[in-house]
Amino acid sequence: MKKSHIFGIIIIAIAVMIIVATAGDASTYVSFKEAKTLSDAGQNKKIHVVGTLKKDATGHVTGIMPGDNKVSFSFIMVDENNKEQQVYYNSPMPADFTKSEQVVIIGSYHADQFVADKILLKCPSKYQEKEIS
Repeated sequence: MKKSHIFGIIIIAIAVMIIVATAGDASTYVSFKEAKTLSDAGQNKKIHVVGTLKKDATGHVTGIMPGDNKVSFSFIMVDENNKEQQVYYNSPMPADFTKSEQVVIIGSYHADQFVADKILLKCPSKYQEKEIS
């Protein structure tokens, strides 16, 4: 075999190893029930849960409570199966948090509370078509 063929095979093998390694890190969105089951089973990977913030009848966000250290906070999130869960976030509240349409939290369960390491927001589009009066 020529050296160029051996070099090509090595490059292909490295590419396959990288693809396999990153595929293991890919995750899907789960409900709080599935996240709790995964946590109880001993999975220590970060879990992605998608949902919305709990709102009252008038549409205002409820359940946001500041943490003891004045930097962290907790909130109530409702997943796609309408299960409510208290979520703790050990960082300041993201900008426009209460205006978000959808929230994705990345984290894990600790006892019966979901602890988010990261929060991703889907905010309302400022480019939505509106009627001009």
